[in-house]
Amino acid sequence: MINKKQSLTLLSAVALSVSLSACSVFDWLIYKPDIPQGNYMEPQQVEKLRINMTKEQAEYILGRPVLRDSFADDTWYYVYHYKSGRDASITHKELILHFTGDKLTAVNGDYELSKEFDTPLEQSSLPTGNKTELVPQIPAQRPDVKPLVKENQAEAQVQKPIK
Repeated sequence: MINKKQSLTLLSAVALSVSLSACSVFDWLIYKPDIPQGNYMEPQQVEKLRINMTKEQAEYILGRPVLRDSFADDTWYYVYHYKSGRDASITHKELILHFTGDKLTAVNGDYELSKEFDTPLEQSSLPTGNKTELVPQIPAQRPDVKPLVKENQAEAQVQKPIK
């Protein structure tokens, strides 16, 4: 038979263990925001990179890098880190650009480069499809220059103020 002192001790031990584990038991009820950090890049942005691009051109396409090498400004690091609030999964991606002087020479990281990366920007061409699509579009011009709304002759005249 359990007396009152033993039952009180047992009850307090159960209450203590439940209170300590309550954070992990009800963790799914607590809202946790997603945490994105760094440079988020679409694959279409990375596919625009071409060898021998200038630093300004690369920065225009990708934005400012998270880190530039402090000893030489010829290596740029684009880092993206994403932690999901719901399941605590982590996505980590990197893209490293290497320059020689002011020209882009190599790119490595977690993104796939375009097949035309080794073609310099000056030698690459616009996508070609149907030749008629490349004709500049000129808006249709109105044959007459008449006003759209007719004005009365009386309204068109300037009225003199009465003294």
